[in-house]
Amino acid sequence: MKIKYLGTGAAEGWPGVFCNCQHCREAREKGGKNIRTRSSVLIDDDLMVDFPPDSYWHIVNYGIDASQIKHLVITHSHQDHFFIDDLKLRKPVFAHLEEDNVLTIYGNKAVERIMTEVLNENSDLKQYIGFCYTPPFETYMAGDIKVTPLLALHNRKEDCFIYMFEDKSGKRMLYGNDTGIFPDATWEYLEGYRFDLVSLDCTMGPLPEGTNHMGIPDNIEVKERMMKTGSADDNTRFILTHFSHNGGLLHDSLVEKAEPHGFEIAFDGFEVFI
Repeated sequence: MKIKYLGTGAAEGWPGVFCNCQHCREAREKGGKNIRTRSSVLIDDDLMVDFPPDSYWHIVNYGIDASQIKHLVITHSHQDHFFIDDLKLRKPVFAHLEEDNVLTIYGNKAVERIMTEVLNENSDLKQYIGFCYTPPFETYMAGDIKVTPLLALHNRKEDCFIYMFEDKSGKRMLYGNDTGIFPDATWEYLEGYRFDLVSLDCTMGPLPEGTNHMGIPDNIEVKERMMKTGSADDNTRFILTHFSHNGGLLHDSLVEKAEPHGFEIAFDGFEVFI
């Protein structure tokens, strides 16, 4: 399984769109891995997780042929993860596609409401975009990838998801951002599986949070529990993503803080193979 981190920032990006705090000023000055666009990953070139406002930049910057992305898995309806306006352009005359070139979007009831409204208002879009409601804990196939939505602890107004992805060879990834410490139902489900890669929310950097997002202290708690229950072992890679300037640490400082605990720090363009 190939995983490419297209964006690794929180809702405002880093530097924040309108922010002039010290951490954003430093990110602008230093550039490189300190520049974090809104979070998204691409799995095996044809499955994308979340579609943030920076998706156009991701597609251009990384040379992605977005017409070949067939599956779009959405964690929740917040606009930094589901920017519907650009998806409306997946039809003529904005995009010239084969008639059977359909992008299937998978998500919760909140995403379903948005998609129903958009497709009803843009009937010609139905030929190029489909939607599939996915209940929590029910596994489905997105191409060759087995996908299971698990409940996150985030926005209480909708069932926000983290995801388990498994490829044909049995390699398994947990993608867990925009969540605090997992709810009990998710912990119970995870205990039946071992993961090769665990990707965790680290919005708050070195600071604890735990109820809507996480920081490194929360990441340590999650890792220790997964190791204890057998969902992870010494061969499991733990990667942190979804960083906010409110956490305060730029990339190198995050690495210094996280590495002693066995965490890798993702950055925009970071590519992983498992």
